[in-house]
Amino acid sequence: MSSAAGWHELRGGWTLLVACAVGVGLSAIALPFYAIGPLTRPIEAELGWARADIQLAILFSSGLGALTAPVTGWMIDRFGARRVALPSILGVSLGLLVASYASTLAIFYLGFAATAILGAGTNPVLWSRVVSGSFEKARGAALGLALVGTALVALLLPSLIVALEAYGGWRIALRGTALLPVMIALPLVWVWLRPDARRRAGDGASAGLPGVTVGEALRDYRFWVLALSILLGYLAISGTLTNLVPALIDRGIEAQAAAAFAGAVGITMIPGRVLVGFVVDRIWAPGVAMVVLLLPAAACLVLQDAMAPAILIASCAILGLAAGAELDLLAFLTARYFGLAHYSKIYALAYAGLAMGSATAPFLFASLHDRTGSYGTSFLVAGTFFAIAALLMPLLGRYPDTFVDDRSSAT
Repeated sequence: MSSAAGWHELRGGWTLLVACAVGVGLSAIALPFYAIGPLTRPIEAELGWARADIQLAILFSSGLGALTAPVTGWMIDRFGARRVALPSILGVSLGLLVASYASTLAIFYLGFAATAILGAGTNPVLWSRVVSGSFEKARGAALGLALVGTALVALLLPSLIVALEAYGGWRIALRGTALLPVMIALPLVWVWLRPDARRRAGDGASAGLPGVTVGEALRDYRFWVLALSILLGYLAISGTLTNLVPALIDRGIEAQAAAAFAGAVGITMIPGRVLVGFVVDRIWAPGVAMVVLLLPAAACLVLQDAMAPAILIASCAILGLAAGAELDLLAFLTARYFGLAHYSKIYALAYAGLAMGSATAPFLFASLHDRTGSYGTSFLVAGTFFAIAALLMPLLGRYPDTFVDDRSSAT
């Protein structure tokens, strides 16, 4: 990457990056995911629901998000990113508001399902499409900066929810969360989501851009290697992060302290997103991904029974690094191996696997807790998934020369 050209792109598109960062952070995927952990014990205490049943709500948000992702990709190409994003932001708020009034699991699940369906246009398919199409010289860095919004939510939301819950209960905490998309994301996206007109990124047109068709991508082994690696990585990330706060509280750590430890995930997600984005513009991305995924494999083994604050902070920080990098890597690798001509649809299919991992892991890991009485087995499973995901990455091989721009395709 030419440094001067890359910095020029980033400076010229900073308002677009801010809009994307806020949009993805306050999305139908991020808000339910990072809210469910600190809400689990208060809901359990008030309504008597099992933890696994509470965390199953993520299956209805992320799971339906996975099912709607291909449709979202088609809608972006057909109608443009802005027309899809704006009504979807309202949908996120409405769905979470419904969940806050639940007195039965059915209504609780309905709220999370409504968040996914009505807010489908806020998932990372849209924001990644806009950024990948608007930036070329600094694409990895731009993706890292745009997707940093989920890191900020991971950092701030647990403590906000704990504070609101202490003030007025879990329902008030969830209603406060529901206000965030309307109050913050909607005005910024309305004003600043203006994809580069020259490249027509995410603006309903991909004609003339290089890339394979959806069918060609599905016949390429690299699509399945990438999708499997991302799926395993997100099974590990999602299962661990959503259960981290209740796991620490079970060890006798105060709720606010547990939320602070979980906040370390958000702190390192930010440099994880940004630094990995800058690095993959210069170094072979699958090699970077392998290193990033091996580190949390070790951290999960430590988290099985760690109590020392320094060790907990370090382990959570490593998890944040991986959580920060995974989504960026999927977006970047999809563009580098399959091009931009049908990016929205190809990325949406790969993202569906990621979303299914995010949807099922919280329930599966909470179920392991309910069966064993601890989260030790869950952390061991997560570490194994991280390790396999890391070892799959080098199988992607060299970048296709067709989509190289001015960067080296060498491994």
